[in-house]
Amino acid sequence: MDIYEMLTLIALGYVLKLVIKSEKPFDYLRFLTNDILLAFFVFGNVASKDLSYLLSIKTVFVYVFIIIGISLGFSYLYGRFALKNDPWAGALMVLSVYPNTAALGFPIASLFLKDITPAILYSTTNSLIVIPIVTFMAAHYSSGGASIRRSLEKALKFPPTGANLLALGLVIAGINLPNWFIEPIKTVGWWSIPLLIIYFGSRITLSRFELRKFLEVGTFRIGIPFIFVFLTLRRASPDVFYSVLVEASMPPAIAANAILAQYRLKAEEAISVTFVLTLIVIGLFIALKALL
Repeated sequence: MDIYEMLTLIALGYVLKLVIKSEKPFDYLRFLTNDILLAFFVFGNVASKDLSYLLSIKTVFVYVFIIIGISLGFSYLYGRFALKNDPWAGALMVLSVYPNTAALGFPIASLFLKDITPAILYSTTNSLIVIPIVTFMAAHYSSGGASIRRSLEKALKFPPTGANLLALGLVIAGINLPNWFIEPIKTVGWWSIPLLIIYFGSRITLSRFELRKFLEVGTFRIGIPFIFVFLTLRRASPDVFYSVLVEASMPPAIAANAILAQYRLKAEEAISVTFVLTLIVIGLFIALKALL
């Protein structure tokens, strides 16, 4: 999939949202892609590798923790000293820490790489860590309550996360599944990518856009991680470098906006900022691809 196909699918999702007034078809689309097809995609790509491959990309796992620490640390300090008691401080931290590593990260990574397994491992590892973190933060800043244990259990029950852990277990145990079994799973799972992009297009809104909030989220979610990875990982192998660069620099996830909406924490502003940042990130990687 190239960048123009990606933009076409985003536009298609937006048009479908204008034509179809009911939310039910989009709820079904989200369930099909997130809970079923994405699980097939993750399992097929990870289970087809071996343990030596995972050990060769251990840098990917290290950078997951580094980028979370950077985004969380800088956004927290900014919120504490610049925003103080503004509820937007909590929303900013959630948006800064939780990137869109699947619906947008996988298609963009595929522009640079034939094998995006490192990007998949980055994404699933990142989600497993950040979901409890951002749920707790959203609850805290909205004066609600949340159980970190329940959030972690929910993350583990998310089918793509379970598929990733199962596949990793098979690889670590040295169990090689035959191609006649793996290849159909990967083929079916691939359809999660275009369908996720269409779903993202259906979520577009600019109802509460604010330039200051756009700059804040853009700095902590995209700018700082991109610069850090670009400067520190340029000498790594292309599959690791581009996977980490893409995944670490993605705009906020749709799920991050959903969590903010659940806790009534600046959700409309967050969705507007997320949409604009997504277009900018797509443009950023179009430019990077053109320069290569």
